[in-house]
Amino acid sequence: MNTLIIILSILVALEFFFIMYLETFATTSSRTAKTFSMSKDDLENEKIRTLLKNQGIYNGLIGLGILYLLIFTKNYNGGLLAIMIYIILVALYGSFSSGNKSIFFKQGTLAVIVAILLLIQLTI
Repeated sequence: MNTLIIILSILVALEFFFIMYLETFATTSSRTAKTFSMSKDDLENEKIRTLLKNQGIYNGLIGLGILYLLIFTKNYNGGLLAIMIYIILVALYGSFSSGNKSIFFKQGTLAVIVAILLLIQLTI
């Protein structure tokens, strides 16, 4: 089960690095517009680009935090569970605040699976 947790956690980290890429480096791309249901004109707005880039850094740091726990700590379960719960809560907030329920499933599903596996592992 530990190997599965590690693999799925790495996938969560990669997901957040991809979100960071969209928000920080490909801010005005068609892919970013489609992903965030925004027009390319909206993405050309300097204030929106600045906000997205700032949010992208947060998402990248979440991915980095996950990898840090996996690589540099011996007992990463507690920290990893905290990050997964954070991701789940953020995905829920994003889903409800935007009215787009698919956000939770896109951003939170892997984190839910990892959290469940971690809870099972912690109770064994």
